[in-house]
Amino acid sequence: MKKRNHYFKRVYWLFACGFILIGCSNHYSTEVKMKELEMVAATEEFAENMTVKESETERKLERKPKTVEIDWSEYFDGLNGTAVIYDAPARQYTLYNRDLALTRSSPCSTFKIISSLVALENEILEPTDSTRTWSGEVFWNEDWNKDIDFSEAFRTSCVWYYRQIVDDIGKDMMQKELNKLQYGNCDISDWEGRLNTNNQNRALTGFWIESSLMISPKEQVEVMERIFDDHSDYSEESQKELKQVMLASKQEETGISIYGKTGMGKTDGIVVDAWFTGFAESPEGNLYFCVRLGRTDNKNVSSAAAKEIAIQIVTDYY
Repeated sequence: MKKRNHYFKRVYWLFACGFILIGCSNHYSTEVKMKELEMVAATEEFAENMTVKESETERKLERKPKTVEIDWSEYFDGLNGTAVIYDAPARQYTLYNRDLALTRSSPCSTFKIISSLVALENEILEPTDSTRTWSGEVFWNEDWNKDIDFSEAFRTSCVWYYRQIVDDIGKDMMQKELNKLQYGNCDISDWEGRLNTNNQNRALTGFWIESSLMISPKEQVEVMERIFDDHSDYSEESQKELKQVMLASKQEETGISIYGKTGMGKTDGIVVDAWFTGFAESPEGNLYFCVRLGRTDNKNVSSAAAKEIAIQIVTDYY
């Protein structure tokens, strides 16, 4: 701030000196005088604009989100997990199990939010004409063994459908979009998903399933806000289509709608990642949330459990 003020002082002194020198001339015309006055006015306007910008920056710094920690262990019933909520109107993060909230792991099927978004924005996915043909290969999930459209593929978390979507998006576009979203480590280097030791079937593997791409629960929440907040860079149409497939709970009596996506990943046959991430709309404003469960011996770790915990926490938060 001091340096900027010093700069403005130097500008004014230069103009003042210019007036003195010009005033000594007998040939100082009215036209020149007018130009000098215009230059002074422009300098004053510049200084005023810079002051306004500095004030805006200061206000933003003053409004930096707060972070509080809370004990939500009663919701987890002994499960190793974390929960993060970002209350947009209050500009406050609430974290349970901070260390796990900041630890990156595979996003698994929560990444279907991102691949859907990128495909919608770039007209790779057309919701009214989105059916893809089943190859005939029999998969463990019976819901995948047929031709399937976007809505059902999202609902049933159909991996082979999204393997095709991701390939259609391509590496360059996907990398650009992940960088824009600041999505975790943004690492898609294992495009084929060969780091995933659970499966060797290309139709069921990818960089987002226990592979190179990693993200923390807090980062998941930040990404949800970048997609769905009032100043989103993404089109209203893409957001609308995503919301339709993400709707998980609508409470008429409270006016709260909860949107999200589950995800689950295993290592050596043991569940090590179980997610539910998304956002909630209410008359008071949006909440962005994420619940992640990690490996817990002698406990049933599942994405269904993560979803149930998240919906209960969000509902009680209001």
